[in-house]
Amino acid sequence: MNCSLIIRAYNEEKYIRRLLEGIRQQTVNDVDIILVDSGSTDETVSIAESFGARVAHIPSAEFTFGRSLNFGIKAAKREFIVIASAHVYPVYPDWLETLLKPFHDDQVALTYGKQRGHEFSKFSEHQIFHQWYPDASNPDQLTTFCNNANAAIRKSLWDLHPYDETLTGLEDLEWGKWAKGQGHKIAYVAEAEIVHIHNETPRGVYNRYRREAMALRRIYPEAHFNFYDFLRLTITNILSDLWHAARERVLLKSLASIFWFRFMQFHGTRIGHRETSLVTPQLRETFYYARERKKKEERKRDVEPIKYN
Repeated sequence: MNCSLIIRAYNEEKYIRRLLEGIRQQTVNDVDIILVDSGSTDETVSIAESFGARVAHIPSAEFTFGRSLNFGIKAAKREFIVIASAHVYPVYPDWLETLLKPFHDDQVALTYGKQRGHEFSKFSEHQIFHQWYPDASNPDQLTTFCNNANAAIRKSLWDLHPYDETLTGLEDLEWGKWAKGQGHKIAYVAEAEIVHIHNETPRGVYNRYRREAMALRRIYPEAHFNFYDFLRLTITNILSDLWHAARERVLLKSLASIFWFRFMQFHGTRIGHRETSLVTPQLRETFYYARERKKKEERKRDVEPIKYN
């Protein structure tokens, strides 16, 4: 099953080479790579071109997450569209194969895969990835949750409903909501694993969760998030992170980042929402609640991981 692969990028020379190396080592070898660049001033474009990527340019002043994706998908030549962040890279050589496999079911509109943090990701970021991306796959999940850092859709359905270009984020969630509303399925594929590199400042974390909360209010107008939610979720997630960090014997080096990360996460969420809870209990749990997980619970696969330089 071949595909077009869309990568959105701005000054990603530090990370994009590893993603492209990982794509080159996939069991799916007929991949139409499209880089949507929004004004990079570093070597991002030349690196992508050296791996055979086609480059589409979008002015930085016109960038939104949805618009850049629409721009790239318009240039795509294949029915199956894989979307990857420029600062992720696949763990296994069958990443694309497993991500695309659920499309054998004609009802599946969207698939998305597991994400894990990099070695220098903040501890709380690792915890969020474990919350959002469990080890068990789900071929027909109940919620509209998904993430375009590691996802795939049918282009024929995108033709009917392009990404919303006016949202400040969560264009993937809006598209998933539409697809579910049309009677299609969303499949989560745990085996399609990538490493997602975030190395944000406190201000960066605040801005990310603020814009996502603003988008969530647009997608679900009834959503709200009050000061009580801010206090309760900040405290419970800090305590959960501290407990897990202590069990994993990384508490001292993670202590400061746990406090500032969780504060900025929920402060940004509160400012973005202005008012309460997420629209459904399932979505609320997916986005915010810390889940109990066993130490070293990661399920090992029989597939040999990609060996990067």
